Amino acid sequence: MLAVLSVALMVVDARFAMLQPLRSQLGVIVEPVYWLGRLPLNLWEGATEELSSRSELAAENEKLKAEQLMMQRRLQKLATLTEQNVRLRELLNSAALVDDEVLATELIGIDPNPFTHRILIDKGEKDGVLLGQPVLDARGLMGQVVEVMPYTSRVLLLTDTAHSIPVQVNRNGLRAIASGTGNPERLELRHVADTADIKEGDLLVSSGLGQRFPAGYPVATVSEVIHDSGQPFAIVRAVPTAKLNRSRYMLLVFTDPRSPEQRATESAEAQEAADRRRQEQESAAPAAGAAASTEQEAAQ
Repeated sequence: MLAVLSVALMVVDARFAMLQPLRSQLGVIVEPVYWLGRLPLNLWEGATEELSSRSELAAENEKLKAEQLMMQRRLQKLATLTEQNVRLRELLNSAALVDDEVLATELIGIDPNPFTHRILIDKGEKDGVLLGQPVLDARGLMGQVVEVMPYTSRVLLLTDTAHSIPVQVNRNGLRAIASGTGNPERLELRHVADTADIKEGDLLVSSGLGQRFPAGYPVATVSEVIHDSGQPFAIVRAVPTAKLNRSRYMLLVFTDPRSPEQRATESAEAQEAADRRRQEQESAAPAAGAAASTEQEAAQ
């Protein structure tokens, strides 16, 4: 009977539309059953997708972190190269302003002794470095070579307590001695009279006295002048113009041993000799032309 009823319902449903409302109502009733039947599969698919998306996001996050780290490293390297390029340009500009022969060098070491201010550079005896040779950066004098080895040299900085340099005030030519204090940011001028014409902001340059440092190189800028009426000398402190604790690239200066008068005399003599040679060449040219025309006339 159930089979006959089923066949009858199938035939009626296929031939007529009488059962369409009933089938719609039954579909609404059966829908929760379908949903419950698919619930385990939906939960499984959702959990799988969630885990997969989470793992993918985690992997992508790790990849992005690695890429960000690489980009930051490249950016840091680029910043380092940019700063190095700026320092080298400053050094080249400084070398262009120096009349003497120079040799570029690089800092490779610092003396670990906190009571001495010495550095190690990558040029030595094989490069022609000399004992006592001045060293400067893009802003001013840094010190002098105190030890020469085959491939490296040791430089004593201006701020070392054992170092002194004769200087003069660029504004008025007042001479003094600038000595190191052990502080990389400060020099002191010894035995400056309390009535001396010196003030804050004055530029101190090398005076050339002592025949060790060439004249005219920036050394320091006066930062403080203390006058004490009870003392014969003023307390004068200055800040080095060179970046003693920052500069990585420096110049070794090969000074000309001749005096300024000798250099001027030799330059004038060389100019006079060149003028004489030019005059001789100019006077010889018409004579050569006349001789050539005479030869042509004789040939004709």
